[in-house]
Amino acid sequence: MYAIVEILGQQFKVEAGRKLYIHRMNEAERGSQIEFDKVLLLDNEGVITVGAPTVAGAKIVAEVVSHVRGEKVIIFHKKRRKGYRKRNGHRQDFTELFIKEIVA
Repeated sequence: MYAIVEILGQQFKVEAGRKLYIHRMNEAERGSQIEFDKVLLLDNEGVITVGAPTVAGAKIVAEVVSHVRGEKVIIFHKKRRKGYRKRNGHRQDFTELFIKEIVA
């Protein structure tokens, strides 16, 4: 069983018992449970339910495991033959969720 759910403006495929990394949720504390009710699609052993726009009565129950930072991404700008070089880095903040169950 899996579902497509919208979290913070992004769509994710979730399954029960899996971990999921989303953009940081500052209001979520470690160990707390969160419910997401914007379920767009639900697959229950081959029976697919598509919402219009969401599936009525379906929700995702998840637990906040931790807040982590992703790997550093290097941004490098260069203009050839001009001596222009600029280097910058970025690390994205993520929230790690554990999907407990999909309620259909």
